[in-house]
Amino acid sequence: MYAIVEIAGQQFKVEKDQKLYVNRLENAEGDSVSFGKILLIDDDGKVKIGTPVIEDVVVTAKVLKHVKGDKVIVFKKKRRKGYKVKNGHRQHFTQIQIENIA
Repeated sequence: MYAIVEIAGQQFKVEKDQKLYVNRLENAEGDSVSFGKILLIDDDGKVKIGTPVIEDVVVTAKVLKHVKGDKVIVFKKKRRKGYKVKNGHRQHFTQIQIENIA
């Protein structure tokens, strides 16, 4: 059984007991969070597609930890002009574990 869920503006294919990284959520570590925007659900071959969402299904997950992603280096240069700029960025993520699709 799996579902396609919209979490923090992105769509994810989730299954029970799956761990995944999503954009930073405001919930504290250890909290339980539920997602109501279910776009598709597959229950052993029986596929149900929402128009645009399925109303009677909720996916619950547990927030495991808040982490930062790998550093991305942004380097800009214009040749023969002496212009060089180097910036870095680390994206904030939240690791969640899917507990139930009901």
